[in-house]
Amino acid sequence: MATYEKLTHHIKALKEGERLFENAFQSVARMILGAGFEKVVVNGRTTYDFNLFRSGKKHAIGMYDEINSFVSYVKDAAEGGSSKEMAFVLVGEPGNGKTFFVEFLCTRYRAFLSEPKNRRYTFRFNGLAQLGHYGKINIVDSQTYEDPLILAMNLYDAAADNRRFLAEQGGLTDAEIDVLYENYRPMGACSGYIWSDIRDFCDGDLERMLDFIEIVPVPLTESLGTVTGKYPAKDKITSSSVDLLGEESIQRLLHISDTNNPYRFDLRRGALARVAGGGIHFSDEIFKNKKDLVQVYLGVIQNRAIEIDGYKWPIDSLIIATSNNSEFNRFLAEKEEAPIVDRCRICYVSHNTNYRLQEGLTSYAIGSESKTTLTKEPLHQDPNLNYAASVGVVLSRLPRSEKLTSIETMKLAAGEVAGEKSIKALAEVIDTLGQDPDITKRFGQKGLGHRSLGRAIQLQVENSETNEGRCMFAYDVFKTLERVVLDYVVDTNDRAKYLEDLKIAKGLYRERIMTEMFNAYMDEPYAIRKDVMSYVNMIIGIDAENLGPDRMWKYKDPQSGELRALKIDERYVKSVEERIGLKTGEQRDSFRTSVRKIYGQKISMDPNYDFMDNLELVKAITDVRLKSDIAGAGSLIGALANRTNEENQKLYDRMITTMLNKLGYCRTCAQKTIEYFCTQEDEN
Repeated sequence: MATYEKLTHHIKALKEGERLFENAFQSVARMILGAGFEKVVVNGRTTYDFNLFRSGKKHAIGMYDEINSFVSYVKDAAEGGSSKEMAFVLVGEPGNGKTFFVEFLCTRYRAFLSEPKNRRYTFRFNGLAQLGHYGKINIVDSQTYEDPLILAMNLYDAAADNRRFLAEQGGLTDAEIDVLYENYRPMGACSGYIWSDIRDFCDGDLERMLDFIEIVPVPLTESLGTVTGKYPAKDKITSSSVDLLGEESIQRLLHISDTNNPYRFDLRRGALARVAGGGIHFSDEIFKNKKDLVQVYLGVIQNRAIEIDGYKWPIDSLIIATSNNSEFNRFLAEKEEAPIVDRCRICYVSHNTNYRLQEGLTSYAIGSESKTTLTKEPLHQDPNLNYAASVGVVLSRLPRSEKLTSIETMKLAAGEVAGEKSIKALAEVIDTLGQDPDITKRFGQKGLGHRSLGRAIQLQVENSETNEGRCMFAYDVFKTLERVVLDYVVDTNDRAKYLEDLKIAKGLYRERIMTEMFNAYMDEPYAIRKDVMSYVNMIIGIDAENLGPDRMWKYKDPQSGELRALKIDERYVKSVEERIGLKTGEQRDSFRTSVRKIYGQKISMDPNYDFMDNLELVKAITDVRLKSDIAGAGSLIGALANRTNEENQKLYDRMITTMLNKLGYCRTCAQKTIEYFCTQEDEN
């Protein structure tokens, strides 16, 4: 294929739909929306969950509002809205996933562009040595990775001639050309200058001129910083605008005899030119940069062009930045910097406040590889470790409120039942806190971040007890979290709050252990779950018309669809309700009505719903069952603690066997959990 045909071949491929001409915003929006989305309810509000961010081995967890904000920003910019002239800045506490989110997006974008249809192309000038004043420089790439179509739109000085060329060579209709021209931009200074040189050399003969052009795909090598590039904030002395824009190249000046030639500037020395062909530029900690560098960003964000000594190179890139709260607040305090903040779409990133989702983040912190002790023996994980760590960190992120207790807030934020309190109460709390001009006082903005959790896990692994017992015992994570709070949290009030939150988390862990012990005693992993569901089914069937004198009630199980028979034991129902603290008939009726209501709402959505998130109910049923089966939890504690007689020893051995074989414990954490159960610590 002659080189001349290469540009026309590219235009024909566009016409056929084999290649695309779109800007960075359109590409990113197409990538995100093309992967699909679902509707979800978060903190009482309906929002969208985009599948792109939920796929892959290590994906983003939570961040619903932030991702929605980003998608609407990109979509607005893709449709030519005002977002086109803005940068997207993620502001928040350290360790809440800002950088992870951007890097995840960049990785996905690279994978998206590696598909043949989405490939980006650029052009280079070949055979420049014959022009005479380029010395030994024979091949020149478009420094800002301009699309071949940008060249096609600038072949002639007159726009009408360029449109005619596209219509004749590519067979494009006027309507198609109009769509392409929506992304029109002039050629960069050096490409335009060299093209003009070629025109003079060829006496304006387009066929000869196009022989100098070669079309090549944009390299996707991550280490080159092309397509997705990161610029980390450097210290005040070593950073300069050269790192972003580029500078005059001594090497090129040795070859180029024409001193007016803008190709003497090496733009690829800067981070922006390498992502200028429809890429993503990521500026980490943007406000840590010195003022004049942030001013450079202002020009780039607003004009979407690299400017050096009056020469301009238009660029097409999506600019994302991150910043922590303190740097951003310091920057805001300097009133003269207002134009820059004005050019940014600020998105405040909160910590994850859903303890169910946190379990995914905690497993990232623990690590997917199987861990070993210092002596290379396998290191076991207590089945309650993830729960204990997740609850510990999530409670620290929930602000105190007069309307809700910490546990109620935690349950509602995870979309679970919190007694009489409704999700509306949580939505009101979030709205009230959202009015506070101090960002750190808003919902989920303060707390122990992902790095603090990582440190706590590290401290636990290096602990000699963990290594000796070859097990990461769940209760130890509270000690290491306390250590992290004492060592790394500077503010006194925050420290006091976090330590208080860890006490509440220990109480929740205690309740979980009660349930685990009951399951171990009953020799069945889901014993308590069955009892909870039989209570729920009893109060549904208690007033049934087809109830005979034997109190047997037949019902259809929503999970299996089979008919089941259940004997309604009113004594059992009453004792559970007494445990919850419902003394009068009215209180009982109101509680039963609320349970029936929840059942009606949840079962239609999720037939496997099991009421295990209703802590109050689970605790009451555990207590009642322990009491009726073994004359109180106290006597079970007594039996397990005092193993002098054979009966107690047998019970202990049987429970340990169940824990090892059915509940996922190892000998160390099984023994330690029983020991903990036998103490009176952390009783709420």
